[in-house]
Amino acid sequence: MTPSFPPVSARPSRRGLVLSAAALAFSGLGARAALAAEGGDILDQVRGYGALRPDPAGVLDLPAGFSYQVVSTAGEVMDDGFLAPDHFDGMGCLALPDGRLALMRNHELDEGENRLGPTGGRPDLEAKLGALPAFDRSADGRVLPGGVTTLIIDPATGRRDRQFLSLAGTALNCAGGSTPWGAWLTCEETVLSAPKTGASHGWIFEVPAEAPAPVVPVPLTAMGRFRHEAAAVDPASGTVYLTEDRDDGLLYRFLPTSPGRLTGGGRLQALAFDAGGSDSRNWRRTDLTVGEVRAVRWIDLDEVESPKDDLRQRGHVAGGALFARGEGVHLAVRPDGGCDVFFTCTSGGDRRLGQIFRLTSQPKAGADRLQLFLESRDSRVMDYADNLTIAPSGHLVVCEDRVGLSPNHLKVVTPAGKVCALARLRMRTELAGACFSPDGRFLFVNAYAPGRTFAIEGPWTTFSEAPA
Repeated sequence: MTPSFPPVSARPSRRGLVLSAAALAFSGLGARAALAAEGGDILDQVRGYGALRPDPAGVLDLPAGFSYQVVSTAGEVMDDGFLAPDHFDGMGCLALPDGRLALMRNHELDEGENRLGPTGGRPDLEAKLGALPAFDRSADGRVLPGGVTTLIIDPATGRRDRQFLSLAGTALNCAGGSTPWGAWLTCEETVLSAPKTGASHGWIFEVPAEAPAPVVPVPLTAMGRFRHEAAAVDPASGTVYLTEDRDDGLLYRFLPTSPGRLTGGGRLQALAFDAGGSDSRNWRRTDLTVGEVRAVRWIDLDEVESPKDDLRQRGHVAGGALFARGEGVHLAVRPDGGCDVFFTCTSGGDRRLGQIFRLTSQPKAGADRLQLFLESRDSRVMDYADNLTIAPSGHLVVCEDRVGLSPNHLKVVTPAGKVCALARLRMRTELAGACFSPDGRFLFVNAYAPGRTFAIEGPWTTFSEAPA
């Protein structure tokens, strides 16, 4: 029987952020992805929002009734005089006290990619950026081009009021996560260090949504040094769940000493199975079957600043379970006070097409459980699941990330584990940063490079779970 699926209820936080508090009914008997011969572009398993219609502009195909607008484009002059940096990646949408929205956007730029950064390589803008707060510089003295931009959005129209740089001098800012206290956690997916740079990298930084200009960067070192991907915060406990983009990565959680104050330190832990192995990847053999649920425990980690970039290796030796390129993570609060943490593993599964896991936190029961919810065996169903979010209906919305190939898609995943397409990107790049406005009207998503940010709206309540 297909499980029932209650709608999302929104709950405002003390600083205006509206979290997707979903009573998700993803069943422990989630269905497998369809097994079908390769070929073609999309294999819809349910009707969803209907067939995709070609975009006359040749950019983003959507179902009937849906539309998009381009909110921002890489290289355009921002309101602070800098250029919108390229490589649009992870993103979060937070409500501001004045009713507008702050769209916090990462830029996955490495040392040496200054021409794609906020200065465009121009000496005058390099000098201007050099006078602002920044975390680090490259060996040639220039501020590193990675960081965060903030877009102020009109919630009634989805249009941008202004955009500006809000974090500078970091590297390869990949994904991250919104916090209940109105800030964006941006994650560095690199362990870059001297002599290329003046400081070590691989940290998380916190950027308040209300910051009007670049903040003074403070690395949250207690949250570990590794190739960070994404973060999700439990509003009840303050626990932060973290993914790692490595073939032999771990799943982490950070227990802050003072919930909501990440600069105050805390404990970093890695997920381990209670029994039965320590590998979730299913590469050499099937260690986990789709729908299987296992009890898990958490092990404390030491030397989390990891100057040797060996945190995941030491964690695995201590019992930590391996995950294949952990990517997007999103948290939904349940009515019982627990939470469901959904995260993707881009190259997991016997065909290395991607997996989606569901971690169920059960504070009253005292035990967490992990389920392999979906594992793709057909690229037309799901191909390299990356960033993900939860729609107001409670369905998962997942970005595909087959780098360098076209097209990539936004896919919807139902409670029964069935998949269909929501959008097709005609650009030869990946999709990233999917997030909904607090009222559920707009879905914001990025084309990675050349960077564009889209605002999609449409009849979100018309989804059909009938077979395609």
